[in-house]
Amino acid sequence: MQLRDIAHARAGDKGNISCISVIAYRAGDYERLVRHVTESAVGRHLAGIVEGEIRRYELPGIGALNFVLKGALAGGVTRSLALDAHGKSLAWALLSLDVPE
Repeated sequence: MQLRDIAHARAGDKGNISCISVIAYRAGDYERLVRHVTESAVGRHLAGIVEGEIRRYELPGIGALNFVLKGALAGGVTRSLALDAHGKSLAWALLSLDVPE
């Protein structure tokens, strides 16, 4: 199954940093997110896009994980020549991550 089957995402960006929150639809799926949506899994999934550190923050009270992706926007939204390197596009790409059922 893909991550989008059990969660949705919100994103923002500032400079060359993108922040993506992955929020479980159901409280019971939060532990699956914690187990499978790791910093290394996100790094592998977004390889070639995110060039810097990936840091994950757990927010169990709201059933979410927040990822801070450094070096993710090709120098920054206003400096990038990419058509759409904003956080929302990265969030959508992250939701295609495969997670075990």
